[in-house]
Amino acid sequence: MYLNCHTYYSFKYGTLSPEELAEGASRRGITALALTDINNTSCAIAWINECKKRDIKPVLGIEYRIDNRYLYTGIAKNAEGWRELCELLTACSLDGIPLPERPPEMEHVYIIYRPEAGIPENLRPYEYIGIMPAEANSLYSSPLREHADRLVVWQPITYDGDTGYKVHKLMRCVDLNIMLGQLEENNHAGPGEHWVNRDVIDNAFRAYPQIVRNTEALLYHCEAELPSGNFNNRQVFTGSERDDHQLLLKLAREGCNRRYGKTNAKANARMESELKVIRQLGFAPYFLITWDIIRYAQTAGYHHVGRGSGANSLVAFCLGITDVDPLELDLYFERFINPHRSSPPDFDIDFSWDERDDVTDYIFKRYGHRHTALLATYNTFKGRSIIRELGKVVGLPKADIDAIVDAPMASAKHHPYAQHIFRYGEMIERYPNYLSIHAGGVLVSERPLTYHTALQMMPKGFPISHFDMYHAEDLNFHKYDVLSQRGLGHIKDAVSLVRQNQGKAVDIHDVVKIKEDPLVKEQLYSGQCIGCFYIESPAMRGLLTKLHCDNYIHLVAASSIIRPGVAKSGMMREYIKRFHAPEKVEYLHPVFEQNLGETFGVMVYQEDVMKIVHHFAGLDLDESDVLRRIMTGKKKSSDTFRLLMEKFWRNCRERGYPEELITEVWRQVESFSGYSFCKAHSASFAVESFQSLYLKSYYPLEFMVGVINNFGGFYSTEYYVHEARMCGANIQAPCINHSINLTTIYGDTIYLGFIHIQSLERAVSHRIVEERIRSGPYLSLEDFVGRVDLGREQLDILIRIGAFRWTGRTKCELMWHKYAVHNPHVRQVVSQPALFGHNQHVDYTLPSLEESPFDQAYDEIELLGFPLCSPFELLEERPAQSIVFTKDLNSLVGRRVSMLGYYVTRKPVTTSNGKLMSFGTWLDEKGKYFDTTHFPPSLERYPFQGKGLYLIHGKVTDDFDFASLEADAMEKLPYRKDGRY
Repeated sequence: MYLNCHTYYSFKYGTLSPEELAEGASRRGITALALTDINNTSCAIAWINECKKRDIKPVLGIEYRIDNRYLYTGIAKNAEGWRELCELLTACSLDGIPLPERPPEMEHVYIIYRPEAGIPENLRPYEYIGIMPAEANSLYSSPLREHADRLVVWQPITYDGDTGYKVHKLMRCVDLNIMLGQLEENNHAGPGEHWVNRDVIDNAFRAYPQIVRNTEALLYHCEAELPSGNFNNRQVFTGSERDDHQLLLKLAREGCNRRYGKTNAKANARMESELKVIRQLGFAPYFLITWDIIRYAQTAGYHHVGRGSGANSLVAFCLGITDVDPLELDLYFERFINPHRSSPPDFDIDFSWDERDDVTDYIFKRYGHRHTALLATYNTFKGRSIIRELGKVVGLPKADIDAIVDAPMASAKHHPYAQHIFRYGEMIERYPNYLSIHAGGVLVSERPLTYHTALQMMPKGFPISHFDMYHAEDLNFHKYDVLSQRGLGHIKDAVSLVRQNQGKAVDIHDVVKIKEDPLVKEQLYSGQCIGCFYIESPAMRGLLTKLHCDNYIHLVAASSIIRPGVAKSGMMREYIKRFHAPEKVEYLHPVFEQNLGETFGVMVYQEDVMKIVHHFAGLDLDESDVLRRIMTGKKKSSDTFRLLMEKFWRNCRERGYPEELITEVWRQVESFSGYSFCKAHSASFAVESFQSLYLKSYYPLEFMVGVINNFGGFYSTEYYVHEARMCGANIQAPCINHSINLTTIYGDTIYLGFIHIQSLERAVSHRIVEERIRSGPYLSLEDFVGRVDLGREQLDILIRIGAFRWTGRTKCELMWHKYAVHNPHVRQVVSQPALFGHNQHVDYTLPSLEESPFDQAYDEIELLGFPLCSPFELLEERPAQSIVFTKDLNSLVGRRVSMLGYYVTRKPVTTSNGKLMSFGTWLDEKGKYFDTTHFPPSLERYPFQGKGLYLIHGKVTDDFDFASLEADAMEKLPYRKDGRY
């Protein structure tokens, strides 16, 4: 009887999860019902799976609305009907047009109208009218009574019970951005859209039993199937499976010869073994499509990094998808693909942030818009945001809402409504709110995607599926993760700048040579990696120093153990300890020494867990990977886990291991599985880190300009500018004759770009550069204002930042002079010389104008966010104490010292007893970084007070050759008086 059921994927309308809806039907003995979310198909596969668990017949449909106005509901008879419904929703979204008032003709669907929404004059054979039980009594006087063969029972499900009804109405208010008292009846579900007993329906339609029979017949003739399997993915790349295999074989063999030479038997055997599994599992198109994406990127001149578990594949290495050598790192292909793996594999391919969209556009055009889509994610309601939303709905002023959000435990300070907000907020939390775009997942399907989902056009110009990656996995879709990152932008721009500034071509792809370069290794060993991908943070600087890291293998390990899970478990410290005293490492068993010698017996990587399970207990590698995956997830109660665990113990006993040893190995496998990291992923990161290191070692100025221009690093622009200066650059403020929008370099002089000047309009900066390119350098302030159209405030900003310093006039003189030469109310004719030469101005004498020596620094702080001079020059008074520097710390371990530091960043940490402590990072007066630790007692008495200069007192400590300061007191020091005012 239920043809119109909503889940909470009817965004800000439905209140039930797919599981709750199916469970509610099961409890009431309902054997068939239709899911018809409003303009949405997100949970179709989840709905089918939940129904099948409970022996319920699932039916799929869509309720179509414009804004909140009901149009009609479509119910699919079969897979073709589901496609038709999805295509209607998709076409309107992609074309940017409203849904039609009456749907186009379809062959495999039922359409249901409602009397109050309007009924077409001539119903098609598959079109019906829904009548609610409460409306049945009025049929005797309605003309609809004459069309009983076209009437069906209409009992919508939107919520369950009174509480659900209240939640529904609150969400409608959130959606409409109104207060609860403003919610009108036509903007929310009726009071009867919930479960009712079957006898209520039968009694209501007792006089019209045909309506009940019509409804049952409609459900009977519907079936819903969304098959899951590899067949959902693009089946061939070339046109046939045989040709796919031949092409992949050719590419792999040629790549193997190129990577390893023609006589490497080990590489050839591994390649042939992988190709056999790839063909057996039907993954050849997946590899070839990924290769095709990379090939396009390379022809366009784009740099990429292939990472993730796909880097475990030697075939991927040979095809140029990744630059990680799986033989060098002893990576297992089974970590990526094996016959027992339930979730489909995926390649992660990173491109520069400004090139990714073009690559994505190629995929859509190459494989067709009907077969290609980005994956969605569900943006859900979260604690603080839903409290604010509900606070507005119940009419609380902002101050009362802020009090609840800022101090949720301080109930005495809350408005009385707060208890209701918390109660309903907890119910709504994690409800999906709207569809967003997955970080990079792309689907390429065999059949049109509308057989599986409707598509929604997004502002970026690419459509997304209605389901997310987890629902895509349920359907066994392979996704191509086409991702973006700023690190590749650094590398790309640095290579271009080297060519432009030095006339040299840099081969950044010769990874083998780069990994062995002595200068690069020296740079890594120093720990001074500011700007370098993944290894520039204070924590990583400390770890690299502690590990004396100077090679690729150790950097791969460092990239793994820096992760929070490893550090929190204590295994990062244990790894460092074993690194410094390898001779003291006691291995549980020779198998551990043979397979974990590289990591001193610590299972740092997911592959390490597989190695021990395989070599110690004798499970196959694919079984080892399945066991590892289950241990990291929530399926430890599954039969698969039980069988593999039994096999582990049985094999160990057959090998004669003592029970205590088996127990300890199992304990370690179980605990390490929770935080170990994919080695191939770390290795991919380490390759990019080495490429960054190479550029910083040989071309530091161009590299730092690349970093500055791509933004998005760990530090703010100020510290990258500082690093460029430390590398020998002459840093210049923006200049109208040398700067462009982004920062640029001439020789060893770096001119900051106009983009860094706060409040300077982008259109103005573009006009400055375009006019300079068109007509040559600016000759004077008069010449500039005669050629560039800008307002007086914009001119003031340029003068204050020093963009006219080359004129020889002081800023004060320029500020006076602008009144004589610039009339913002008279627009100049750009690029046209004056008819009789330059305008003549009356001579005048300026009064004596003096500037403070630090006016420029304070203008820079206001306009750039930081001074270009050393901030230590701004110190009002130098401290009387003897100050030590970063270079002195290693010789002062255990002693109490004072340091002068310019604040860089801090990391707050909550201790096990709930107290707050912090780790600080600073620059000393010589420009070197140092670190401090602030334990709770010290931090409470001497808190951080924002950016600036601090005098810090404390004891020098040493942790595996990394010296830092354990602060017990600090004070923020005042700057000199701002002489501009």
